[in-house]
Amino acid sequence: MSYRVLKQPIGLKITIYLFATIWVIIAAFPFLWTAWGSFKVELDFFSIADWTYAITGERTKIEHNSAFTSAGYKGAWIKESFYKNVFNTFIICFFVVCTSLTIGTLGGYALSRSNYRYTFILLITALIFRAMPPITLVAGYMLPFFHWNVWGIMPTTIIVLVAINQPFTLWMLHSFFQNIPKELDESAKVDGCTQFQAFRHVIIPVMWPGVITTGLFSFLLAYNDFAVTAMLLSEDNRTMVPQVAAFLGTTYTEGNIMFAVASVVSATIPLFILVMFFQRQIVSGLTAGAVKG
Repeated sequence: MSYRVLKQPIGLKITIYLFATIWVIIAAFPFLWTAWGSFKVELDFFSIADWTYAITGERTKIEHNSAFTSAGYKGAWIKESFYKNVFNTFIICFFVVCTSLTIGTLGGYALSRSNYRYTFILLITALIFRAMPPITLVAGYMLPFFHWNVWGIMPTTIIVLVAINQPFTLWMLHSFFQNIPKELDESAKVDGCTQFQAFRHVIIPVMWPGVITTGLFSFLLAYNDFAVTAMLLSEDNRTMVPQVAAFLGTTYTEGNIMFAVASVVSATIPLFILVMFFQRQIVSGLTAGAVKG
């Protein structure tokens, strides 16, 4: 039997492409506009007299003899040492992701293979804590951290971020493990593997897209966090987002607002590269998550 492929009408195709183009432009415009403005001076990018100065760079030409300047980036990265905030951010993200995935994979696997009644209660309890605003959880850590003189350093912040992120990681990885047939574990045990060996050599390779997807979300939580890092880190240990807020909070100082614009662009580019690099694993993890039995 032959089937005739139904072709989409030309009008429908044009509508789809037009809608997709408009959506991409609207979604990308804020970042592109910010990236463009990061090479201007404040009087151009935030001009009240004429918004077109942000495009033409009239005052930028007067001050720097060019329509573009890297003064914002030099001020943020060199004068204000923004590279230290970048370094602090990636240290915190690295340990948050490693710790969250280690606990999440072991806990999610154990819960997915458990037949005890407390499993569901434990997952619901974790979900309740995840639904709570992070700021309410941070307040409970403040007093003991001050009492033990561990406030302002990165290890305590990593602990709090892991505690806040762990319920989400546990739920997400638990759902991935549940989609993996238990027959894989049993087959590995028949071949002589222990429970942990079956987990390490058979289950983890199968659900690797799910691990990458969960790890990326854990990374984004730590990377974009403001409330926890702003409250628990000292000025010397700030991450990028609180430092951007610090730039914006001192706009009475000439040039600091452009430091903020330049640092926002600098903080966004790694996220764009990361998502583009792992896009296949992310899509695979969100849609499939595991093999089908």
